[in-house]
Amino acid sequence: MLQLRPYQREAIDAVYQHLRSHDDNPCAVVPTAGGKTPIIANICKDAVGQWKGRVLVLAHVKELLEQAADKLRTVCPEIPFGVYSAGLKRRDQREPVIVAGIQSIWKKACEFDPFDLVIVDEAHLIPPDGDGMYRQFLADAKTVNPHLRVIGFTATPYRLKSGTICTPEGFLNQVCYEVGVRELIVQGYLCPLISKAGQAKADISTLHVRGGEFIAGEVEDLMDDDALVEAACEEIVEQTKDRNAVLIFASGVKHGEHIVRVLAENHGIECGFVTGDTPTEERDRTLTRFRNPDWVRQLQIDFGDTAAKPLKYLCNVNVLTTGFDAPHIDCVALVRPTLSPGLYYQMVGRGFRLHASKQNCLVLDFGGNVLRHGPVDQIRVKERNPGTGAAPAKECPECNSLIAAGYAVCPSCGYEFPPPDRNKHDAKASNAGVLSGQVTIETFAVQDVAYSIHTKRGASEDDPKTLRVDYKIGWHKWKSEWVCFGHTGYARGKAVAWWKQRSREPVPATAEEAYFLLNEGIGIAEPKSITVRSVSGEDYDRITGYQLESIPEFATASDEEVPF
Repeated sequence: MLQLRPYQREAIDAVYQHLRSHDDNPCAVVPTAGGKTPIIANICKDAVGQWKGRVLVLAHVKELLEQAADKLRTVCPEIPFGVYSAGLKRRDQREPVIVAGIQSIWKKACEFDPFDLVIVDEAHLIPPDGDGMYRQFLADAKTVNPHLRVIGFTATPYRLKSGTICTPEGFLNQVCYEVGVRELIVQGYLCPLISKAGQAKADISTLHVRGGEFIAGEVEDLMDDDALVEAACEEIVEQTKDRNAVLIFASGVKHGEHIVRVLAENHGIECGFVTGDTPTEERDRTLTRFRNPDWVRQLQIDFGDTAAKPLKYLCNVNVLTTGFDAPHIDCVALVRPTLSPGLYYQMVGRGFRLHASKQNCLVLDFGGNVLRHGPVDQIRVKERNPGTGAAPAKECPECNSLIAAGYAVCPSCGYEFPPPDRNKHDAKASNAGVLSGQVTIETFAVQDVAYSIHTKRGASEDDPKTLRVDYKIGWHKWKSEWVCFGHTGYARGKAVAWWKQRSREPVPATAEEAYFLLNEGIGIAEPKSITVRSVSGEDYDRITGYQLESIPEFATASDEEVPF
């Protein structure tokens, strides 16, 4: 008997409560690797065993159908179930529970006896409108049984173009239960994710958007640059020396083949490769070598060197996002950008599963996806107007706000963005935290420093100003801090300490006085580097340390009278 986790029991209870108290259709949100399939299997057991109903479980990939069938065998072996799937070569129709592939069944609702309940796994794939396979099947199934209820399960309750999947006029109407990624990590049910700084990232400012996503051909052309692929591969190899299984997401077939070739030629590493066009037998053989390394090693022992070797690295193009289960994956490399929050989540989610061989999963992001969508447990999804598309986001170098790329001036702090350099490739990949609350501490060499007077938005003329200090740490890349000379208490104390580290002059009483001294001739210890503490999900970074030059030996203020 499969023992349910507490949140799985809560999800089932919430679904039942919604069905009793509402006339519409609920959706339950459970993270990838959080165990949706045992929840679905228990609902099937109750629906047939207690309420004498008939249930259809719908999914869109063979792996999800196989998982559902396996859990049904475990949870309720006493209940007959059938499978209707061309990929699994079965056409069962009469059993009280049918597990079906939507591609196989979407035109055949009227050929089945009425269903009382339809459970849709990966329910975010139901389109918001039109005549897609899910919508046509569900409409026909409701014609057969007007009292049909639909339950959706998903880890990502939103769509790229239209936002939330639950709407009053849709097939799913309300989220009845939701458990979060961070909650399950804290409880020990999901593997922690970490992200690290990289050395190669494409500049996506040249990409155009069509239908809410980057144009695929442009993405592949951008990411398939020789220098970028070589740098990304070098970094992947360096960062994964002590990792068990590395799943790479490429931008297209040509790009994926390029990655595989560079890993082989430059690093002597065999990397598997699967796409939507990979023949079934080759695909299954490659996935087996990646998923089951211990079994493959045993084959080597039993049958000698002619047996296939395990694969540590596996590259794919748009095929291993949902339904792919390889718990030992401890690195996910995103060598592609996407505007889809769901796709971003599904790619990163391949590393959520627990495994005895890993303590965490490393996310290497070469496409700026973490910055674009936010931490994976706090994905920022906005409702969008149909037909307008979605602009990518960018990070303000002044205040670190994530804003739409169309802004020429940051709405948060007023920073004016320079025109995009169409030929530039940034040599620094994002290390933004892939989970909210993840702390990243980095040290940057300071190339320049600038001082200015800052007035807090909404402050009155009489309120004290602050000294804004901007440290240049890269091409159009700055980190800022605000020093509060005119304040009292803790803020003034920090300003005093800041000043005494840099100057032998008396501490200024106001930001205006400090600005004059710093810009008009006082000798000051210049910063060589700064240490920055970033917490993913928060808007502002904090400068926590400095490496300073020595204070000039005879540093004094200018003879000019200070006008304060």
